[in-house]
Amino acid sequence: MRSPPARPAAPSRAPQGRGCRCRAPGSRGAAAASGAGESLAVPICGLPSSVGSGMTAILERLSTLSISGQQLRRLPKLLEEGFPKMPCTVEDCEVPQLFREPYIQTGYRPTGQDWRYYFLSLFQKHNEVVNVWSHLLAALAVLLRFKAFAEAEALSLDVSSLPLFIFVLSSVTYLTCSLLAHLLQSKSELSHYTFYFVDYVGVSAYQYGSALAHFYYSADQAWYDKFWLFFLPAAAFCGWLSCAGCCYAKYWYRRPYPLMRKVCQVVPAGLAFVLDISPVAHRVVMCHLGGCEEQAAWYHTFQILFFLISAYFFSCPVPEKYFPGACDIIGHAHQIFHMFLALCTLSQLEAIFLDYKIRRDIFLSRHGPLSIYLSCASFFGLVACSAITARYLQCRIKAALAKKES
Repeated sequence: MRSPPARPAAPSRAPQGRGCRCRAPGSRGAAAASGAGESLAVPICGLPSSVGSGMTAILERLSTLSISGQQLRRLPKLLEEGFPKMPCTVEDCEVPQLFREPYIQTGYRPTGQDWRYYFLSLFQKHNEVVNVWSHLLAALAVLLRFKAFAEAEALSLDVSSLPLFIFVLSSVTYLTCSLLAHLLQSKSELSHYTFYFVDYVGVSAYQYGSALAHFYYSADQAWYDKFWLFFLPAAAFCGWLSCAGCCYAKYWYRRPYPLMRKVCQVVPAGLAFVLDISPVAHRVVMCHLGGCEEQAAWYHTFQILFFLISAYFFSCPVPEKYFPGACDIIGHAHQIFHMFLALCTLSQLEAIFLDYKIRRDIFLSRHGPLSIYLSCASFFGLVACSAITARYLQCRIKAALAKKES
């Protein structure tokens, strides 16, 4: 039985239109090159042959590009594939209890990843990302605003501006320590404790930096006459006590946290705030009783108001308590606390800039260089004492974790 004769093969044709998406590498370019030998030597529009040859080559290259709508739709996916693969976030039941927050059910980053993952999670959607970005943007805003002020006022580092530089340094320090804590704490249990201890050191630095600025630039004479002698030593002690209380509460208590842990955090920090804000609070009250017209006093008023709002959200898990799982990524209490604290710092910055400009004569009449140098040097002493306290408790935590793993 004979097989039917084979049909002649149809001539191959290149796919046309939108279906022509994949070509063999260089196939079109080779075809163009084969016909380009003559055209490359032809001048274009009266240009020299070398220029005309270059333009012809460019046009031929452009003619090989064919981007369809479907390819454009694939562009975001291609860009996403260009970044390193990021593990997905997980639910609260998939991370150790130490990392779980009350009423926050999803958006946790898995533990035990490499450091690159946690740094790159700055661009990932998780339940800490707003905490990180709120203080990152606030730190950049502080630096940019200070740069603009320094340029406008031709600011130089001297005895009169030293407390101002310390205040700006303390503001950037606490914002940076905070964003690093929220960005990197999920690496491991030891990292969790370590970076939050660093955060508490930054808070103590900011408290004393604020006290310096309020004391030197913002205090009224009536308040100054009563409290000048012991204000800064008491502010330094309260700053250290705030750091020690927060570190101890973190070290001693385990989740689910009892109320006493919040007391150990809030009471020392509250005492530090009441003391540090007292020069400003006295001035604001006196100003408003007399029909306040000072722009700086209004900024100080906003500073106090924003801080009180932030303190409420730090102490109370609202609104996630009433909407469990609905505020995991955006809208939970600690994020609101971060944003109002950032607004507090920016309002405070504007007020102190105004006080520095307007009340300079008062500053020079009250303070000598030696007292300013000593009080500003004590800022670094406070940071050192707070860091030593945090380091001691971090070593205790490290030993406890090693014992648990053995």
